[in-house]
Amino acid sequence: MNRLVLSASLVERGVLRYTPAGLPALDLGLRHESTVSEDGQPRKVSMEMRAVGIGGITQPLSALALGSQATFAGFVTSARNGRGWIFHVTELEPS
Repeated sequence: MNRLVLSASLVERGVLRYTPAGLPALDLGLRHESTVSEDGQPRKVSMEMRAVGIGGITQPLSALALGSQATFAGFVTSARNGRGWIFHVTELEPS
């Protein structure tokens, strides 16, 4: 199963664009910071990741203010250029 659920803040949002199939798409930058337990020890985690929303999810993503915290859910796939990966957001739950 390929499913990612991430609590993060929206730190970047591109201009609304359209895919070759005519679907609306938004490129996003997400930042996550937390403390997790690894082998019984606390570990601070801080990361930024690229994400994209395609289709109907672009409307709630457009309405989300920069810096807002939310829970993003979706799946991960390889980036089009083959370098790294990208989080495809399919669900959004504002905090």
